[in-house]
Amino acid sequence: MQILAATDFSTRSQRALRRAGQLAQATAAELAIVHVVDDDQPQRLVEMEARESERMLTELIGAVSELRDVRCHPRVVIGDPFDAIVRTAVAQTADLIVMGAHRKQLLRDIFVGTTVERVIRTGHHPVLMVNNEVNLPYEVVLSPVDLSDASANAIRAARTVGVIDGARLEILHAFLPVGKGKMSMAGLDQADIDEYVSSERQEVTEDLTAFLLESDLGGLGASLRVEEGGAFEVISAGVDRMRPDLLVIGTHGRSGLLKVLLGSVTEEVLRSLNVDILAVPPNKREDITGP
Repeated sequence: MQILAATDFSTRSQRALRRAGQLAQATAAELAIVHVVDDDQPQRLVEMEARESERMLTELIGAVSELRDVRCHPRVVIGDPFDAIVRTAVAQTADLIVMGAHRKQLLRDIFVGTTVERVIRTGHHPVLMVNNEVNLPYEVVLSPVDLSDASANAIRAARTVGVIDGARLEILHAFLPVGKGKMSMAGLDQADIDEYVSSERQEVTEDLTAFLLESDLGGLGASLRVEEGGAFEVISAGVDRMRPDLLVIGTHGRSGLLKVLLGSVTEEVLRSLNVDILAVPPNKREDITGP
């Protein structure tokens, strides 16, 4: 397996590098450690920064305990950070990109997105965004599923890169009983409304079970949980309840101004929840123009 870890030598990326090293140790993967030198500056400064970055990468590899016994390949790349990371991941045939949570700049993020979000949006690699300190391998994993190919692909990718090995996995699905509001407006008894919601929950649970079996995900030993509410509301509540080490979520291939202005559940999760997040874009063969 090939892992790419991006570092800007900050504390945030230090956590990501440690997690990447831990995963590489567990899976016998090779690890490319990439630092991007922004080329939007005088050439003399670019060359100077590149030389210094090579020295710092070498020192970093020797100083981080999680990188011991890992086959590390330091890379200094010139260019725009998000574009350079994606290009290098393609060149390295990376199976996983690991990045730290970047400091947010409100106005720029609204219209452009953070580097992590742009890497997820433009690439086809699973991206692990590391928010928290690295101690043990992931032990508790939460994966929201919306019965789409994208959500099934996210769990498959998590299994492939080894982040759910030995972990307690919960698969979470949000549903909205469409007739509940009309029943309330019609003045029906609460007991009748509760019975309707319970019936809907049972039907959705059966659909979820069938979806996992059809997606060859029935043998994970995961617990299933179906909660009433909007997607982000249910995911956020699930994180508060379960306190997972990792959230695994698929992204849909929406692009352009629609995505920038309206956002998505995944982008809201990336920006709002303080948990490590594995975000998995659609496969290249999947339709990436849908909602």
